[in-house]
Order: sequence, then C-alpha cells, then structure tokens
Amino acid sequence: MPLTPYTRPADGQVRLLTKVARMYHERGVRQADIAAALNISQAKVSRLLKRAESVGIVRTIVTVAPGVYAELEEQLEEKYGLAEAVVVDVDHDADEGELLASLGAGAAAYLEATLSGSDRIGVSSWSQTILAMVDRMRPFTVRGATEVVQLLGGVGAPEAQSHSNRILGELARTLGAEPVYVQAPGVVGDPAIRDSLLQDPSMQEVARHWNDLTMAIMGIGSIEPSDVLATSGNAFAAEERRDLLDQGAVGDICHRIFRADGSLVRGAVDDRIIAITVDNLRRIPRRVGIAGGDRKLEAIHGALAGDWVTTLVTDLRSAEALAAR
Repeated sequence: MPLTPYTRPADGQVRLLTKVARMYHERGVRQADIAAALNISQAKVSRLLKRAESVGIVRTIVTVAPGVYAELEEQLEEKYGLAEAVVVDVDHDADEGELLASLGAGAAAYLEATLSGSDRIGVSSWSQTILAMVDRMRPFTVRGATEVVQLLGGVGAPEAQSHSNRILGELARTLGAEPVYVQAPGVVGDPAIRDSLLQDPSMQEVARHWNDLTMAIMGIGSIEPSDVLATSGNAFAAEERRDLLDQGAVGDICHRIFRADGSLVRGAVDDRIIAITVDNLRRIPRRVGIAGGDRKLEAIHGALAGDWVTTLVTDLRSAEALAAR
C-alpha cells in the first residue's frame, strides 16, 4: 500500500521505521538486538515493524519456488470445488513410467506432509499409481495412521496378487498402521455370489471398518484396464466394457463406474462388485484421487464433476487441460 497524506508518518518516524525494517527484514537482526542498538524497548520495535507494514514501507511478496504451481492449483480448487489440488511437475514428453513415478512421488510428499496420525485410511487395491506412491514413501518415525483398509476386493490371479498385497502391506508398515485386507475378488460372476460373500463374517468386519474411514487414497481408472488390472482377473470383459461405453462410461474409482458428468453407471456390472458402497465412499471426509496423463483425462474430469474426490493429485499437463475446460 503506497504512502498517502493520510497514512504518512512524520519524517523522523519514517526514518526510524525504515531503519528498523531494514535491520529486521534485510539484515536479519533480532528484535531484541535492534532494541538494544537503538535504545528503545523490544515492544516498541514490534510496534514499529507492524507500522512499517501498515504504511507500505514493508510489503510481503510470496515468491513461488520452481516446480510449484500454486496459482494453477488454486484455479482447479475454485473451478471444481476441491479442498486441495496438487500439481506435479512432469515433462510434457514423459513416458508412462516417468509419469507414474512423478505422480507417485508427488502423492507421497503430499501424504507425508498432511497425515495426522489418527487417520483411518482406505486404499484402492489395483492402482499402479498408488503402488508408485507407496514405493516412494519413507517410513514414518511416528505413527502416520491407525489402520489401512482395502476399499475393494484384493484377491486376484497369483501372478498379480503381489501388487495388491504390496499396496496395503507396505503402506501399513510405512505408516505404522494395522492392515485390513478384503479376502475376496473385486469382481465376481453374478450378484448372488456378491451377496453371499458380503454376508460372510469376515466381510461384515471389513464393512465395519469402511464405515469408520476418515480418508481414502484412490487411483482414478479409465475404462480400458491397466496391465496389472487386466492380469489380476478383476477387470471387466471386453464385451462388458463396450456396453459400459455405450452407457457413457468414462472412468472408475474402486470399480464404481461413472459417466462424464460423474453419475454412477448402475446395472449388471455394478451388481457384481465387492467394494465399498458409493454412499459410504462419499461419506469419507477426505478422498484423494491420484491420476494423470492424456489417457486418464476424461476419467479425471468425470471424477471431479461427480464429486468423487475432494483432493486431486495430477500432472501439470492434465491440470492445465482441466483448468481450461
């Protein structure tokens, strides 16, 4: 704020305000040492510094560090009603492996900075991005969460089973939390099998944990499955994917399929899913979606449109495209 005839102090005070401000902000002199050097009280030094701000002698400027996109994050938060957006710096020509690594590192840093220690975390089972995050997390010196719970069936083909186990087991060990596994597939043959499994005492216990979650960490999937999901036995068949596309499907979270406007695609496929219910998922206060890349852009936009996530971790190119919509 520039000095005006109404805010300008007397010339002698301007000199003192400037001197105190330069000593404190430019030379790093402590307030107690300024008081001793100028033969005034420390309380007066504090008042002079506040006065220097109010009349415009001192102005605060936030310098954004390289690789931080605060303005773009704020645009996404305002446009999509997000509690937080995290934009990860990824080269525009990065391949799929480099993209996953960067998203994983960004998500790991976000979690390390924000976990409270008392969180009860749900995590999706077959996401390559979530595994990239887990692989880049450092063990917490104090407990980062009380429990980590699978959000959908984590049982799959033997050649892919280690993926699901690593996500839950390693994340729980890193955070010092108790793991809670879903001892069932994510997709079963028909609704009757799904209903029978959900009545099993072990699944009833998992459902109790689902009711108490404070946070969810989830990959945002496209309709075309990743290599890991395809080999796990938990992917939808090609004919089912074509039917879902005909119904306007663009992506999924925990196997719950949604359209471009975020609405759930109900029906035969959804009736065969063993996963947290949509209502329970939406009740979780903090829902972190992690995804990026051109292949996932429509799915990410649908997840935002449908309020499936409250926090988004994505790459720079995807963030720019989402902000421009």
